[in-house]
Amino acid sequence: MEHAIVIQGARTNNLRGVSCEIPHGRLTVITGVSGSGKSSLAFDTLFAEGQRRFVESMSTYARQFLERLERPDVDFISHIPPAIALEQRNSVKNARSTVGTATEINDSLRLLFAKIGETICPDCGVTVRRDSAESARDRLGALPDGTRLTIVAPLVIEDRRRVKSIARELTAAGFHRLLVEGEARDLGDLDAKELRTLEPWRVIVDRIAVRGEETATRLAGTLEQALQLGHGRAEAWTPEGERHVFSEGFSCAQCGRTFRPPEPHLLSFNSPLGACPECNGFGRVIDVDLDRVIPNPALTLAEHPIAPWNAPSFRKMYRRLRDRTDLPWDKPIRDFTADERRVLIEGERPWPGIRGFFRWLERKRYKMHYRIMLARYRGFEDCTVCRGSRLRPEAMWVRVGGETIHALCQMSIEDLRRWFGRLTLPPQAAETAEPLLREINGRLRYLDEVGLGYLTLTRQTRTLSGGEAQRINLAAALGSNLTATLYVLDEPTVGLHPRDTHRLLRILHALRSNGNTVAVIEHDPEVIMGADHVIDLGPGAGERGGRILYQGPVQKLLTSPSPLAGEGDRRGEGDRRGEGDTGGEGAKGVGARGGEGEERGQTALWLRHEARLRFQPADRPEPKQWLTIQGASGHNLRDVTARIPLKRLVCVTGVSGSGKSTLIVQTLVGHLMRQRGENPAFDVTPCRRITGASVIGDVILVDQSPLQRSARSNPVTYTKAYDAIRRLMASGPIARARGIEAGHFSFNSDKGRCETCEGLGVQTIDMHFLADVQVTCEECGGKRFKSQVLEITHRGRTIHEILQMTVEEARAFFAAQPRIVQALQPLVDVGLGYLRLGQPTATLSGGEAQRLKLAAHLVPSRERKRHLFVFDEPTTGLHLADIDVLLTTLSRLVEAGHTVVVIEHSLEVIASADWVIDLGPEGGDMGGRLIAEGPPSAIAHCAISHTGAYLRRRFG
Repeated sequence: MEHAIVIQGARTNNLRGVSCEIPHGRLTVITGVSGSGKSSLAFDTLFAEGQRRFVESMSTYARQFLERLERPDVDFISHIPPAIALEQRNSVKNARSTVGTATEINDSLRLLFAKIGETICPDCGVTVRRDSAESARDRLGALPDGTRLTIVAPLVIEDRRRVKSIARELTAAGFHRLLVEGEARDLGDLDAKELRTLEPWRVIVDRIAVRGEETATRLAGTLEQALQLGHGRAEAWTPEGERHVFSEGFSCAQCGRTFRPPEPHLLSFNSPLGACPECNGFGRVIDVDLDRVIPNPALTLAEHPIAPWNAPSFRKMYRRLRDRTDLPWDKPIRDFTADERRVLIEGERPWPGIRGFFRWLERKRYKMHYRIMLARYRGFEDCTVCRGSRLRPEAMWVRVGGETIHALCQMSIEDLRRWFGRLTLPPQAAETAEPLLREINGRLRYLDEVGLGYLTLTRQTRTLSGGEAQRINLAAALGSNLTATLYVLDEPTVGLHPRDTHRLLRILHALRSNGNTVAVIEHDPEVIMGADHVIDLGPGAGERGGRILYQGPVQKLLTSPSPLAGEGDRRGEGDRRGEGDTGGEGAKGVGARGGEGEERGQTALWLRHEARLRFQPADRPEPKQWLTIQGASGHNLRDVTARIPLKRLVCVTGVSGSGKSTLIVQTLVGHLMRQRGENPAFDVTPCRRITGASVIGDVILVDQSPLQRSARSNPVTYTKAYDAIRRLMASGPIARARGIEAGHFSFNSDKGRCETCEGLGVQTIDMHFLADVQVTCEECGGKRFKSQVLEITHRGRTIHEILQMTVEEARAFFAAQPRIVQALQPLVDVGLGYLRLGQPTATLSGGEAQRLKLAAHLVPSRERKRHLFVFDEPTTGLHLADIDVLLTTLSRLVEAGHTVVVIEHSLEVIASADWVIDLGPEGGDMGGRLIAEGPPSAIAHCAISHTGAYLRRRFG
């Protein structure tokens, strides 16, 4: 293929000598089942090589400050342009980063306000401006003809002892009169006592009647003289006492208050000039978090609801509370009157109150355990000075179109686009602002088109999901207008409702039309169908994948026979020599044998509707118990009350920004965790109450946060199966005789791990400005343990050989060990039986990582209490063929008596749920309402539900 990126013999991770071509200036979709090698090809090979070449083009001095990238395991890559990766993860942890700063819209807004913004005096409400003799003349010249004016220069006398000498100096300079209470008084007629009481001295410069052009020159000269004499200030008085004030400085014309001229730094909360002095630009301050102190306000004082006082050393506070107050002890705290709550929290002599208790702790903070206690019960509240704007008051006095910069940043992106569309400016200001407005409107349009119109510019970047963060970066990339660049994206449809997929596809086409090459990892059929070129990997995952089943136009993928996995095995040796799978167009794709028999390419089958979910929803009876969220009002939720049936699979749906995560994670999970004495790592949003939670055990949240990147973390340690394996290895007679314990088989302990590589199996050699080089440890040969530990075997296998087994092999090998089999079985149940026990979790794909998290919670437990499982988009990284396994696993949790709540956009998952809660109808301010709840069939009959519209199509 001409004008294409050519990859030959890629062997990164599980790729089996893959060779393929990615056409320049086209949209290429890389698809395949989870774990088939998509990320290995797109990010670890294609992007890594493009970025590495770009870095190596720089000087050695510059390279030492940049990330050093490892050369991917590939024979040859040619015609690769500079690469940009937009990954599906949010790595931002900085509380100062917002959507506005990340997209650089804030920078343009600050310039706009600094260039054309008007400063409004907070005392007088008038516009603050700089005056000159000419501008003052123009303002006075606009008065009606014949208006008589007295032009004066206001003088502030600092040394009152010199009033007589100053009066003589003014007289010598030709100024003989002062304006006193509207009357002209001669300086010679005023004694020293009267002069000392005047503040300021209004020295009369001239008296003039306005006559249009006739008096323009004289008026300008008089005003210039007054400004000079008044040290930059002048006044014009009418006989009726009306005053016109002019100042060469930036001050109010009415009260004379001086202001700081608007500049970009004054409007930035990341600058010391603009940041609020109280909160230092964070918008929030640390204070006692009463929700943590009193996690369950449904309790009475007799039930000891105040968490810090339940420690043995502070239980005496309850006795003091009873002795020193008249508060009711049999009344739930949430039913306290305002006065009773004030006494409890703020205190009333001789009772110090909860806040007084924490003030006492502050005085003891030099002791470590008091500092820990303070940290446990502290939280963030909006700053009382800036009220969450992050800016100092002076910045809030600058306005454009009558709005402050904070008011604009608080608008949703959709509303902000409309506001700028209505903005009208004077001709000169419009000309100045034209390039800035073009930049702002362009970036807002891109954000809206990628489905983020519900966000505000003040939204912290660290609170975004992985899909939202990726689309933020995509919008920023479009705003930069780069050309001839390779963009690599990882599932940009994550978090998008099916209604918005076409908008994202339009953005990808626009990126391609700019002359860029776009490679996207994606499972969504609409995006695949909209691609110019498709690369399908598979046929299975892990070692069963890593081969190309098809590459070419999507139309031929739909019309060609499905490729067989068996074709790939006949060429396996050639692949390893670098000849690779060219795949070709049409039916030339090959794969790897996966399990028993031959597997066909799953993507083609699903696109042609030849494959359907094998999972069939269970016909469960009407639920008897309900978990109810009453009056949820966090963020954009509008007093939502929603019911969740217990022991059922519940799906929460709605367009992006409709309030799903706020309702389920920040409200439901947050409040339940607090009731159990836990402190959530996220902000908890308010609701009136949650009922029906007494029968729930633990609350288990499985979100999109990445697994730990440690090289020592692997599937067998993640599911705790390794603990039983280590104990088994140490229980043998040889191990006991040599004093080898379970700890010797841990590569996190220096008892038995190789001391040279510290249990990693490889050593990293620092090449300074080049990428680090990893070589196999010479001491242990990559086996990670000391020789005496490797001499211990179980059924003839060392610990190294056991870690090299796949999960399925290990399950058969340890068949006589029920605990190990029970710990490994969940990995098989979620479709990860092909993983090796010792494979680092850092090498897992996004879909594999999600299922590994799920498997860790499927390990059988002796507890009889039923739990609440909450999954945030568990289909992330999953091919349509993988959703069968996910639904089967979730159904097993329900059959075991647990409640499963899933935030999801996948129609397959929604249609398979027992109960659906649909929020909307739109995102942001137009969302946050309960549209419908009930079984999927009921949602399909809701006329105003976007989810219902797509369910109707699916149900036919």
